[in-house]
Amino acid sequence: MGNVLTDEKIPNNVNLSGDKRLQRALEAWQPAFIDWWKQMGPLGWQERDIYLRTAVSVETDGWAHFDHVKMPDYRWGIFLEPKQEGRTHGFGDLYGQPVWDEVPGEFRNLMKRLIVTQGDTEPASVEQQRDLGATAPSLYDLRNLFQVNVEEGRHLWAMVYLLHTYFGRDGREEAEELLARRSGDADKPRILGAFNEPTSHWLSFFMFTMFTDRDGKYQLSALAESGFDPLARTCRFMLTEEAHHMFVGESGIQRVVKRSCELMKQDPNGDPRTLGGIDLPTVQKYANLWYSLSLDLFGGEVSSNAADAFAAGIKGRYKEDRYDEHKLVGSHFAMDVLEAGKVVHKDIPMRNALNEVLRTEYIKDCQRGVDRWNKTIKDEGVDFEIKLPSPKFHRQIGMWSTVQFTPDGQMIDAETFAKRRGEWLPTAEDETFIKSLMHPVYERGKFASWIAPPGKGINGLPGDFEYVRL
Repeated sequence: MGNVLTDEKIPNNVNLSGDKRLQRALEAWQPAFIDWWKQMGPLGWQERDIYLRTAVSVETDGWAHFDHVKMPDYRWGIFLEPKQEGRTHGFGDLYGQPVWDEVPGEFRNLMKRLIVTQGDTEPASVEQQRDLGATAPSLYDLRNLFQVNVEEGRHLWAMVYLLHTYFGRDGREEAEELLARRSGDADKPRILGAFNEPTSHWLSFFMFTMFTDRDGKYQLSALAESGFDPLARTCRFMLTEEAHHMFVGESGIQRVVKRSCELMKQDPNGDPRTLGGIDLPTVQKYANLWYSLSLDLFGGEVSSNAADAFAAGIKGRYKEDRYDEHKLVGSHFAMDVLEAGKVVHKDIPMRNALNEVLRTEYIKDCQRGVDRWNKTIKDEGVDFEIKLPSPKFHRQIGMWSTVQFTPDGQMIDAETFAKRRGEWLPTAEDETFIKSLMHPVYERGKFASWIAPPGKGINGLPGDFEYVRL
């Protein structure tokens, strides 16, 4: 593996200059990416200096370099974790055999589909969030938004590198399509539903980074187990950056609920809305929405595609090395399924249940974050608990999409759901109210009325640091 070459057009640790054809192809794609960034990236902030963390290598002291930089000048690059010599397949039918450095022909289409789907989520989220800078609650939050955005851009680069390097003309065409689709576009939407939803204000942004980016963590973790070694190494490095995105979301909502509790105690009727805050029942509605949208991203509960990807050694389980058995022949997973209109708990062949296995790990992780929110509420002396809804609630993908459930998991008819929808999910009135609070606060060290300051600044800096130079 070559050293990172920061004087090249594309910083990398994959010895890109050693493959002139690939280097030319990626350098030809780069201007199209910059054009896309300028057109669809953060609106109105392209010429500002932002205090950003830039990856310049995979070493501890290299991937976290902080400095003020204009976003179009950000040093997007290609970084893979160092290769582990002698690595073998950790699961599936090829368990124990050497991993691949090239894509086997029989798995080419399956592998390409997984990489394209992952790659498509990265620019989609940037597009969803492009208008949020106009209503940032502080310079601290504004900087965090842009940090998330540029890292999603780098994750797109990671998938494009794989497409260009290992999939020939098909890969180059797919890389071009990643810049052609648009979030929410009627004619060329993004591939996955949650990435076509509008992220029209900061409460949704925090929910997105809490729940939807957490899905990214689990998808990347499953791909980081892959027997296709370049994909595994790419995803391992991406995971180091994904942690910050989830921190932004979880800590953002934690600060929202803390401020809500503070305002509840100030208002005679305990209503934070009267003092410019967001009431906790409305926070619950947005959690219900984004959590259920994010659950859909794992796919159907029973899936032959998941079984095929596992058997082929392409996509494993979350932290596969924790398990004792890695082929899953004859293994089963106990889960709820829908049979003849009724919920039945039964054993499903483990390979076919792998989407649900991964989703179950994700749910546990989400619950840990919600527990921290509830601790903040309790510490403020307020009697309210945010709850994750049933995984069957408000589903658009999988077997539960054909029936309706309440947040506590009770099956109901469609008419009842339609009547009560506004109790559980954001209404047009909720959206109007939340947007009415979204006034920008660009004064150093100041924060909007609806959110508490963070416990500490970025990179050990004070809260009133000039995170964005105005």
